[in-house]
Amino acid sequence: MTANRSESSLAWLEPGDDFPPVSTAWGPQSPAPGLLAAGGALDVTTLCQAYREGIFPWYSTGQPILWWSTDPRMVLHTTHFRLAPSLRKQIRSLIKQNRLEIRFDGHFSQVIHHCASTPRHGQSGTWIIPDMVRAYMALHAAGHAHCVETWLDGQLVGGLYAVNIGRMVYGESMFSHVSNASKIALCALVAFCRTQHMPLIDCQQETPHLASLGANPVARTDFLREVQQLTIQPSPHWAFAPTHWDSVLTHRLP
Repeated sequence: MTANRSESSLAWLEPGDDFPPVSTAWGPQSPAPGLLAAGGALDVTTLCQAYREGIFPWYSTGQPILWWSTDPRMVLHTTHFRLAPSLRKQIRSLIKQNRLEIRFDGHFSQVIHHCASTPRHGQSGTWIIPDMVRAYMALHAAGHAHCVETWLDGQLVGGLYAVNIGRMVYGESMFSHVSNASKIALCALVAFCRTQHMPLIDCQQETPHLASLGANPVARTDFLREVQQLTIQPSPHWAFAPTHWDSVLTHRLP
């Protein structure tokens, strides 16, 4: 397979093929900026290799597997996370009242199915189709995908799931059944990342919502440089402790 192609063509992968260089992804003036390749497989080995190279799958029912590497890349440096004063106050109040609990990896299947039933803003359907659910369930079983669950008064009301390789975190999707539940889950993830020396969360796509939380676009070359350094480090043990909240509830940016 050759990586040299025009934007009128697209590299087709057979299962087990290497990905083409991300520099060959379609550019900003193309019909699908960041599109790199199609085909291949969603097995654990392929997914892990993709994330190590700054590549992620994203496609809809009726399409082949589509692989992307966007430039710029939307990322959240955990030190830049913006916690609104009202949400900070809400979290503190819920903790004080013993109504809020954060759990990791207790109900991954429920979380990803809730995310799948919640369309992204501006979209009528979901990209988390059954094949993707099965793939990330397998990734979770292999220890590379995790979920953050927001429990309120004993009920699962929000959460997110993410991929972790080394000290790198790749955010995938969130859901919320009550106001701010997904934001609380993200806040908990940031708190965990700060305590575990995990400085970067990949957000993939640029949106105003992510920007309001402190995420910003960075050049793909800069993103890949950080990914290469972080993915070779040992992964942490995923467990949330109440003391982790201190890193976000008491931390204020200048």
